[in-house]
Amino acid sequence: EKLGKVSDEVLEIKRVLIEKYPTLTLDALHHVSEWMLRSYGDDIGDKTNIYTMLRTNKGYRGLTHPMREVEVDGKKKYLPNFRYRYFTEDIPMGLVVTRGIAELAGVPTPNMDDVILWCQEMLGKEYIVDGKLVGKDVASTRAPQRYGFSDLDSFMRVNQYLDHAETSKVVNAPLESNTSKAIPQ
Repeated sequence: EKLGKVSDEVLEIKRVLIEKYPTLTLDALHHVSEWMLRSYGDDIGDKTNIYTMLRTNKGYRGLTHPMREVEVDGKKKYLPNFRYRYFTEDIPMGLVVTRGIAELAGVPTPNMDDVILWCQEMLGKEYIVDGKLVGKDVASTRAPQRYGFSDLDSFMRVNQYLDHAETSKVVNAPLESNTSKAIPQ
């Protein structure tokens, strides 16, 4: 279950961030299986694992992945539409952002990398190159690297994710010249 493993990696990012910045509030961040149970509860028919929760969730009934019609050997076939927003928005504005924060925090994300590498191939994009978020299309994402961030303290300080007490702990950390751009609101 790749989704569960990616969720484990997200929780490891959370653990590292809270360890480094104890006043950081990430209480709303839960494992995907816990989130599904909290969000859908009795609407899930089989709570055995993430796969069965997705398959038996009444809230997802009738939802399908967007498809595109193609002709193969004179017959109509359907292939997934990888240009739909699930890929074109959720990957660069969601998963790649999380991966960027993980990189700044020093948290390995092999499962997340697998997903991003597969998606970037389907999208004809390049985000991860040689295990780093340095691909030519990082500029089209909301990842911290797009804005020039290369260290976690600068990212947290410039974007005001820390309270005053924690900011004073990292205020003497050097701000690299290319990290002065805050993420636009």
